[in-house]
Amino acid sequence: MKVIYENEIKGLGACVDEFAGGNMFIIFGEGAPDELKDYCYLVSVNPINGTIAAGQILKIDDKEYKITAVGKEAPVTLAGLGHMTINMSGKTTAELPGTLYTEEADIPPMDVGTKISIIEP
Repeated sequence: MKVIYENEIKGLGACVDEFAGGNMFIIFGEGAPDELKDYCYLVSVNPINGTIAAGQILKIDDKEYKITAVGKEAPVTLAGLGHMTINMSGKTTAELPGTLYTEEADIPPMDVGTKISIIEP
């Protein structure tokens, strides 16, 4: 398995749980704007080692989710700002350019120290 991207949650915005019912969450690097920071899981800005694509796996700690679609801006904002929305709705077409979509699933519990990675099986 090739690791395309990996990171670790460094902090939690005060309102991260507000998106849980919508099966989505947001990660953002250290430069998160104040108006968004409360809604994000805060991470470092880490490089991407390859291309992020449907068919790969989003891994959150030990849980794995198949990636079903990737918005064209998602890798750009992830590499530059540490920013990406993850939508766990099972959609197979990227409706929003900055969003990565996975198979339908509930968002797993996440906290400081949770590891997030994208792997090529």
